[in-house]
Amino acid sequence: MTATDDLNAFKAAVRILNWLDAMGLRTLPIDLNLVRQVLPDTPFGRGSVIKEPADLTWNASEGALVRNPENEIEWGIFVNPKARPERRRFTIAHELGHFILHRTSQPSFLCDKESVYSGIDNLKQIEREADDFASNLLMPGDMLRDRIAGKRIDFHLIGDLAKEFGVSLESMSIRIVKYTEQRAMLVYWDHGFLKYQWPSGEARKTRVRLRKTSDPQEPLYGTLAADDSVEQEWDGVDMTANIWCTSEANDIKIRELKHSYPGGNRVLSLLMLESAPPRQYVRSGWEDEETHDTFDRFIDSGQPPVR
Repeated sequence: MTATDDLNAFKAAVRILNWLDAMGLRTLPIDLNLVRQVLPDTPFGRGSVIKEPADLTWNASEGALVRNPENEIEWGIFVNPKARPERRRFTIAHELGHFILHRTSQPSFLCDKESVYSGIDNLKQIEREADDFASNLLMPGDMLRDRIAGKRIDFHLIGDLAKEFGVSLESMSIRIVKYTEQRAMLVYWDHGFLKYQWPSGEARKTRVRLRKTSDPQEPLYGTLAADDSVEQEWDGVDMTANIWCTSEANDIKIRELKHSYPGGNRVLSLLMLESAPPRQYVRSGWEDEETHDTFDRFIDSGQPPVR
């Protein structure tokens, strides 16, 4: 795509899904091999060839998109062979996003820590866009809305949907928090410290703010996140919301859910809050700062977060 094109990650994913729909091939999980094969027959890839994904042979990268220096129309996708299947799927979708959105800007994309944490805004931006594309392609919003409408959101539902869509539990959790009409917050803990928080639209409108007790932030006393004896709580436990959130009145309840990854060093906390009316924005420092988008970075294979 050229710099003048108004194409973005969302529009690109939707167009591809529409093409699959027109062929009667829009089924779950989205067939990335089919997408790769049809792209050269579309405006997104005409005149190019995308080789079948191959294993990465170098360290510190989850994936890469590389143009063949001896044949400029040929592109190769490389994926970490040690990654779980759902992680590999996200990586492939991510590299297809680079192919569609960014291939005219550079001949290769090495999706590693250096690219994400270099501090160079352009690198962060293109990684964010490729992640956005992958998320929209693998978890189509309309299909997800149909599956969560009227449902009680818990990790049982999220786990079932993650399997159906072929993505990780965390990736599906983020997507559901984005699409739910309920007040919700996803919190990721890495080795006992806050890695990111991801609020739903309703949580943003009502200015849900997590309570800060330390820097870096640790799990809050009295929560499941702070209780090492509880590894999993997929149904949820009700408690007073202001244990977690300074923004909430004493009579507001919250349902806390917990998922611990093997080893116990990484924990997902899903917070489902009772309804509350929108409140006026009052800036109060840390609690109101912009939340960190887990798709802002393409993380190493240790996977905080696991997409």
